Amino acid sequence: MPQPTGSLRRLLMLLVVACAILAVIVFRPGPPDPLTRPTELYPHVNAGDTFRVESGWPAATGAVAIGGITGVAVAPDGHVWVLSHGLPPVREYDAQGEFLRGWGDGDMEQGHQIRLDHEGNVWVADCGRHCVHKFRPDGTRLLTIGTPGQPGDDATHFNEPTDMAITPDGNVFIADGYVNARVAHFRGDGTFVKAWGSRGSKPGQFSLVHGILADARGRLLVADRNNARIQVFDRDGKFVAQWANLVVPWGMWLTPKGEVWVCGSSPAGWRADQAALATPPHDQLLMRFDLDGRLLQLWSVPLGDKPGQLNWAHGIAADALGNLYCGDFRGQRVQKFVRVPADAGPPP
Repeated sequence: MPQPTGSLRRLLMLLVVACAILAVIVFRPGPPDPLTRPTELYPHVNAGDTFRVESGWPAATGAVAIGGITGVAVAPDGHVWVLSHGLPPVREYDAQGEFLRGWGDGDMEQGHQIRLDHEGNVWVADCGRHCVHKFRPDGTRLLTIGTPGQPGDDATHFNEPTDMAITPDGNVFIADGYVNARVAHFRGDGTFVKAWGSRGSKPGQFSLVHGILADARGRLLVADRNNARIQVFDRDGKFVAQWANLVVPWGMWLTPKGEVWVCGSSPAGWRADQAALATPPHDQLLMRFDLDGRLLQLWSVPLGDKPGQLNWAHGIAADALGNLYCGDFRGQRVQKFVRVPADAGPPP
């Protein structure tokens, strides 16, 4: 191959130098943006409450197997109860996240939500076996409502129930559920009282009854997931109000202050390939309401599997200090989000 002449070599070198100069001009970073770095103009003061994930909570243990987390509940003593599709399905942790005990293997097929009643008993909605169980804290079964393994829509059958609310006087209201579109009312001994609801999007109708709470006003709050709303009823099933177009609700928790925490995602339109609305969700929201449906706080969590992120948040609970516990189904974990009060000062 002929070698380039001297003038051609000089021309090539000039082109190389020119390209290098042009690259420096084009790709040289500009002056730093004052809004992306600390400045005295904007003091780092959190005017609202925030949350940070507590790493290492719960403590690692070989006593549990990984599985989707579907429910979380906090007892008055600060212990945290977790419901999982892994083994054991029911788990109790102390406030520091140390595993205390687990049970339920063979007692349920697909636990969907966990609740604690005012006597300390543990209730589990068994979506896979179409029934609801009541246990002592040691795992002793006290009561089963519904006919295990037999789906239906009457006084003795459910079809994939999702949640239950237990009132101080012992009445049980069951969200039923993925297939049926109703709330079923039972006395504490399992005696059927009545049921209400039908499939649809009008007031009093449901599309995926995914959660239920009983508040201190004698009302029931029902997570109507596919309709992106929470409906409010009296205990006779009369429609009272709805909190609509704010969240696609997956899990709910009532605090001792009478505030309602909801985990879910932003409302979205239906896609042709979806079985349930906003599945998969495009974000993850944690929202705190008062009992009149006024939004008191919104905390958005990135969708993902890293610490501090959530992937299909399915259960939420809060302790007496305002810390949140969230279980995600796809992420297969429970995380503790520590409340950082507004007056806590700048971050470290």
